[in-house]
Amino acid sequence: MTQDLLQLISDEMKGFSKGQRRIGAFILEHYDKAAFMTAAKLGETVGVSESTVVRFAAELGFEGYPQLQKSLQDIIRNRLTTVQRMEIIDEQLSGGVDVLHRVMSSDADKIRRTQEEIDPKDFDTVIDSIIGARRIYILGLRSSGVLAGFLSFYFNHIFEDVVNVGAAQGETFEQMLRIGPNDVLIAISFPRYSQRTLKAVHYAKKQGACIIGITDSTSAPLAGMSNHVLLARSEMASFVDSLVAPMSLLNAIIVAVGLRKKHETSNTYAMLERIWSEYDVYEKNEEIHSAP
Repeated sequence: MTQDLLQLISDEMKGFSKGQRRIGAFILEHYDKAAFMTAAKLGETVGVSESTVVRFAAELGFEGYPQLQKSLQDIIRNRLTTVQRMEIIDEQLSGGVDVLHRVMSSDADKIRRTQEEIDPKDFDTVIDSIIGARRIYILGLRSSGVLAGFLSFYFNHIFEDVVNVGAAQGETFEQMLRIGPNDVLIAISFPRYSQRTLKAVHYAKKQGACIIGITDSTSAPLAGMSNHVLLARSEMASFVDSLVAPMSLLNAIIVAVGLRKKHETSNTYAMLERIWSEYDVYEKNEEIHSAP
């Protein structure tokens, strides 16, 4: 229904009540703003009651207003420009709102919902695929490059053959040249979805690699291209992408893999600790006594 929602509203306009037509007209013209309004706020904006908004959602075939709102958010997920996202967050956080509390509470909620919605069996299947791979490729571009870098940093401590595909800009396909059926590509993609990521995933899939997609929605382009998908919530309509839940998910993956390869991981870190100590990589944790 998501893709056809705006067309559905347009087609049903004549059959709506006067109040519902006002809701429909506002959504058609300002769906980017409506997607982040509560039922009460949307009703107040167009001059109808909250219950009228709820009935409008039911008229369109939704169980309730939250389902309609989610469909609107799916529509705009990859359409909003940075300027539009800035305008939306400015409206949401205006009027003396505590930005620190609002943003951090929203991020905490995303982690909670991500945890609740991931099937442990799907998570275990992903871990099995990673451990059984000949070579592990990790791909995340633009803002998702931070996530790919984090995962690559720790996986290089655990595995012998890890390739961070996005680390060298412009050389994506060169780095994936020899990817094959015994390899895994962990692709990370969050709005706004990078076309270059999707093209690289398409190539890896053609070469027979197992694709593990980490994204935010079953309707995301990466989801339909992946052999296994783990979803992490990232819904904040801000000019800054909220990557807290994806980062937490990657942290869980790293810990799970490390525990499954406990012996190898322990040996690696024992060796690293000796190297770090010999070459003074980290500040020594020694007690500093002040002069009397």
